[in-house]
Amino acid sequence: MARMGQGRRVYRVLVGKPEGKRPLGRPRHRWEDNIKIDLQDVGGSCGDWMELAQDRDTWRALVSTVMNLRVPKNAGNFLTSCRTS
Repeated sequence: MARMGQGRRVYRVLVGKPEGKRPLGRPRHRWEDNIKIDLQDVGGSCGDWMELAQDRDTWRALVSTVMNLRVPKNAGNFLTSCRTS
């Protein structure tokens, strides 16, 4: 989505700020906020992540690194054990 033109609606949703009244409680994270948090977790700068997304190979490597941090190695074992039960 970051490689789309600025006139596309999806792009505007991606970079837009929500309007209206805020709900009670903790503010919700936007998708962009989660990306910045993930970049900090892998040691990258939280600068312009959209610039990183322009290079598809670099972006895939970054996403793969973040997924390896988030998803446990034995996550697939849980799914196969549920099928046999």
